[in-house]
Parts: sequence; C-alpha cells; structure tokens
Amino acid sequence: MTRVLLVHDIWLMRSALTALLEHADDIEVSAASWEKAPSQARSLRPDLCVVDADCPGSSRLPAHPTGQRCELLVLATSCRPGVLRRAAQAKALGFVNKDASPTLLLNAIRLVAAGKRYVDASLAADLVQAADMSLTPRELSVLALASDGASVPETASTLQLSKGTVRNYMSAIIRKTNARNWTDVVRISYGAGWV
Repeated sequence: MTRVLLVHDIWLMRSALTALLEHADDIEVSAASWEKAPSQARSLRPDLCVVDADCPGSSRLPAHPTGQRCELLVLATSCRPGVLRRAAQAKALGFVNKDASPTLLLNAIRLVAAGKRYVDASLAADLVQAADMSLTPRELSVLALASDGASVPETASTLQLSKGTVRNYMSAIIRKTNARNWTDVVRISYGAGWV
C-alpha cells in the first residue's frame, strides 16, 4: 500500500483529487493544505507527496514539503518553466500536467512511489526551458522582491546589497528576459512562473 499525502491549498480541488485517489486499491491517501502539510506528514509518514506547484503556498517549494524524506510528484500547468525549475530544485521525481487524465496521474504516482522518474510529455519542453534559465539565484531573489513591489532601497536592505548593485541586477534581469522595461519583466516572470 502506497501512502500518499496530497498537498493543495484549494479545498475543493484537494477533496476532488482525494476522492479520485481513494478509488485505487493500492493507494492510501490523506490531504492537507501547504500550511498543515508538515504536521499531517509527521503523523502519516507518506511514501509520496503529490503537490500542486501552482498554489500560492507553494511559491517557495521546499526540498521536502512535509519536513521529512518522501518522494515528490508535482502537478503543474504548461508554459510555466519557473514552477518546474523550483520543483526540480526540490528534487521532484514526477511532473504531471494538471490537464492529464486521472489514469495518467495514477500511473505516475505508482512510478514515482517506486523511485522512478516520470515527466508528462506535455511538460518536457518547459522542463528543458527551466533548466536553461539564465537568471542567477541572486537575480531571482531581486526579481522576487522587486516584483512584489519592494523599492530598490528595500530590496537592497533585505538582501544586504548596495542600491547600485540592486540596480545592476535589475538591468541584467531586463536584458536576460528580453524585456522592454521592468513592467515587462514582471509580466514575463509571472507568466512563466519565475515568481
């Protein structure tokens, strides 16, 4: 029996996916929001976590969303390579498109629970694009703060950088994303899931 913890912040979606997984004879499923996932995992000790990487709570996807070691399968939408990059950095073994069939999801769960990698074909190109992303971790930090509305002085203070260095990072981000200006950077970044 594979113990699965389903992590999703939207109650209706969490309930629907749980009901789907409960029909499988070889899966025991529990569900939790991102906030409650660590405590739920301590009591359940899942073999696998299935997480919706597009939920607001997942914006900083940890290496182990439950606080303990278990395999990770990510539900994502196509054309959002930033989300897939965070999932890959968190050591996800499985990537399933949210438009996939229930049968495909169940097969992916079984493969990932067995320690095998699964990448939905419709996400493969985005995963390659995520690996090729040219922004450095520091540039991503500046992007995250500035796109949330932090001013240059606030960003500099938070990251313990000079204001000039923050401006240099912002210029590099504009250039690397082929944006026209900072507003365009924010639009591109949100659309791709970088922030």
